[in-house]
Formats: sequence, structure tokens, C-alpha cells
Amino acid sequence: MAAGLVGALAALTACSGGGDGGKTASSATPSASAPSASSSGSGKVTGASDKLQGSWLTTSGGKIVALVITGKKAGLFVTGRKAWCQGTAGKESGMQMIHLTCPDGNKDRATGMVDSVDGKGMTVTWSGGTGQETYTKAEGGKLPSTLPTKTKPGQ
Repeated sequence: MAAGLVGALAALTACSGGGDGGKTASSATPSASAPSASSSGSGKVTGASDKLQGSWLTTSGGKIVALVITGKKAGLFVTGRKAWCQGTAGKESGMQMIHLTCPDGNKDRATGMVDSVDGKGMTVTWSGGTGQETYTKAEGGKLPSTLPTKTKPGQ
């Protein structure tokens, strides 16, 4: 399973890192028809900071969670679920926000506020049942040597 995730991350980072400025459509990246943050009633989203760009990983409930941010687009995959959640990431009212829509109707990670981010880690507080999660940045399509885990339910 981890090998499949590494392959997916490699494909995503390869697609997002092309020299065409992200103009080439790819089925591996969130679609251009992803809902905008304004459709959820929130403020206008501007570009995500450079610190947010990339592939981020965590574990939750024994499952791997991969969050990929490219430009203003965001995609999220949780092992054991059949579909990617898609949406936007960017600055909104002075805060870095992530808005996702999942085709299965799951709202655990519908809106996230980025609490902190640096070159190695990111903490996001989700408005759904997930709460706060800490992610580790995946470099070059490789899994990090350790993944953060939740220590207490509901944390």
C-alpha cells in the first residue's frame, strides 16, 4: 500500500512540477472544475503561499492521509476511500485556508485553517470531525521517514 502511495505522490509531484506552468491538464491532479472557496460562502481565495505548495502526509485512524497543494488547487486522499477530495488552498482574509469537497459527501476535512507551516511540517485545524492534524512534507515523491499520528481521539 505504501508503494502505491509513493507512486501516486511521484505522479502528482511530477505533474505539478512541469515546465508548462501547470497549464497541462492531468487526471492525477485536482480538476480545474474544483469548487472555489467563494462557493462555500467564504472570502475570495488568493494564491497559496509557497510554503503550502507540495505533498503533505499524516496518519489518522490507522490510515494514510495525503494532502497535495499545487497553486490554488488542493487534493486530499485517504487510504480506504475510493475518491479524491478536491478544492482550493490559499490566502483568505489574511489566513491560509483549505476548502475541499468530497464526492462521497464526507465533510471531515471540508474547511481547514493552516495554523503553522514550514519546510518540513504543517498543522491544519479542520472544521469537520477531524480537528487538528499535523502533516509532514513529502520530498521528491518519497515518503518521510516518520509520519505524525494522533495521540488521542478527537485531537
